[in-house]
Amino acid sequence: MTHRPAPLMVRNLTVAYNAAPVLRSAGLEVPDGSMMAIIGPNGAGKSTLLKAALGLIRPLSGEVLAWGTPLPRQRDRIAYVPQRASVDWDFPTTVFDATAMGLYRDLGLLRRMRARHREAVMSCLERVGMQDLADRQIGQLSGGQQQRVFLARALAQRADLYLLDEPFAGVDAATEAAIIGVLHGLRDAGKTILCVHHDLSTVEAYYSHICLLNRQTVAQGPTATTFTKAHLAETYDGRLPAMA
Repeated sequence: MTHRPAPLMVRNLTVAYNAAPVLRSAGLEVPDGSMMAIIGPNGAGKSTLLKAALGLIRPLSGEVLAWGTPLPRQRDRIAYVPQRASVDWDFPTTVFDATAMGLYRDLGLLRRMRARHREAVMSCLERVGMQDLADRQIGQLSGGQQQRVFLARALAQRADLYLLDEPFAGVDAATEAAIIGVLHGLRDAGKTILCVHHDLSTVEAYYSHICLLNRQTVAQGPTATTFTKAHLAETYDGRLPAMA
C-alpha cells in the first residue's frame, strides 16, 4: 500500500517577534482526510503557527511541506480563513463579491465573470446559508454572517486543504452549527481541515485529531488518545482547564 504524504507537515518551526520566541521548534503533521484542531492557551502561538506555515510570517527556522513538497508549490490547493478581527469590514464590497474573490484562480486579474462563475458563487453562499444576502455590504453583516462569508470564499477556491483560524470565535450557536456541518461535509468528501480552536468542550465532537501547543508541540495525534487530562495539564502549564 502506497503511503500518501501528509497534506501539511511542519518541522522544527521557530518564530520570534522582536527577538522574543513565540514558537520553538514546533512540529505538526496533519493526516490526509482528517479534521484537526490546534489547541492551547492564549499566547501559545497557535495563529502564528498557521501564518508561518503559509509564509505570511517569516520563521527563523523550520520546514513546511504540503503533500511532500515545499508549500509554495501547492498553494493553489490550500484555502486560508483568517481571524475575522483581522479584516477591514468597512471595505466597500458585497457578500457576493467577497465570495467571488475565492475564484481568483479561475478568473485571474482581468477575466470577466461568466454565468458559471456566478452559479459557483451562489452555490457556495447557499452552502453556508447566505444566498439571500448576496447583495448586502459586508460591513452590514453580523459577526456570524461575516464568518459564513469567509467560509463561502474558501469553498469557492475548491481547495484540498482548509486552514481556519478560530472559525467559531464570537459567532452564534446557529452559525457554529452551520460551519461545523460544512466542515464535516468537506472532510467526508476527502478534504483535510486544520482549525485553531479554543473551546475545549467541543473538541471531541468536532475533531478526529488534535495538536496541543504551548510555544512548542506538547502532543499530537488522534483525539481519542491525545485529548487527555495529562496532556492538557502540560499544555496549560499545570492549570487544567475546564473540559465541559
